Amino acid sequence: MTAIQVENLTKRFNGFVAVDNISFSINSSEIFGLLGPNGAGKSTTMAMLSTMLKPTSGSASVNNFDILKNEDDVRKSIGIVFQDPSLDEELTAYENMDFHGRLYRVPKKIRQKNIIELLKLVELEKRKDNLVKTFSGGMRRRLEIARGLLHEPRVLFLDEPTLGLDSQTRNLLWEYIEKLSKEKGITIILTTHYMEEADRLCDRVAIIDQGKIIALDTPEKLKEEIGGDVIIIKSPDCDRLYSKINTLPWVTYAEPHNGSVIISLQNAEKHVAEIVNLASGDGIVIDSISIHEPTLEDVFLHFTGRAIRDEKSSSKDHMRMMRSVRRR
Repeated sequence: MTAIQVENLTKRFNGFVAVDNISFSINSSEIFGLLGPNGAGKSTTMAMLSTMLKPTSGSASVNNFDILKNEDDVRKSIGIVFQDPSLDEELTAYENMDFHGRLYRVPKKIRQKNIIELLKLVELEKRKDNLVKTFSGGMRRRLEIARGLLHEPRVLFLDEPTLGLDSQTRNLLWEYIEKLSKEKGITIILTTHYMEEADRLCDRVAIIDQGKIIALDTPEKLKEEIGGDVIIIKSPDCDRLYSKINTLPWVTYAEPHNGSVIISLQNAEKHVAEIVNLASGDGIVIDSISIHEPTLEDVFLHFTGRAIRDEKSSSKDHMRMMRSVRRR
């Protein structure tokens, strides 16, 4: 069963194309990732699907509700955890949850029951009466996720859920997200620029860059497209090394990048000596060689010719989106 259907969705801001004619579908109970650098169009896509932004063209439905014709029905059936903090620091964890439930008109008995269950789910039940301003960043993020589930949505939007968290807290949050999917059967769509996050959590990933979806599949199949192991060779004569390596018949893919040549091939260990001998014979200095299995970072580089950027969240499309939302 399809939870989200997107057809030729486009968003322009005064001539700037933030989302460019994208199409995809998300199955019920699936964890689906929009992976890409900040400014790629991920948050703008999420804003349109959650009815915060109207698309310039195209169509989409969430839980069989049209995002333009049935805005209220879409909003009632989804939960959202925004990239930016949205809790009231002067209220307790319980009070934040209760206020959210009242806004969604969740009946009192159901509201009270769900609050306790969800606080237990994210291991905050013992802190329910503490002010949020005393919480760590990870605790606040867990509370925001719990709050987004209070009205029992069928789809949960997570916008950069672990942005700014340390690696230990990020791993804990990943466990909670996986638990939600398994125990609640909720469809989750998340945006991220963390490759490891998409690889760990997502059933399928859409890689988005400059407003376009450039690849979509399971993390495993995307990595298979690289065609074997990945070798990174650092050299002061990168361009000449690349021209030599690119002619070798057993090299699946080669790309010069930031003073290195990145190669994909089968049986990397077997061919390393040949590469070293080839470079040595031509007087090309090699500073270092590393070998690893393909990652989604390699996939992004393969499709775009560059590494994923880690820009600040005040990107052009994000600012324009927020200005547009405020004007509504």
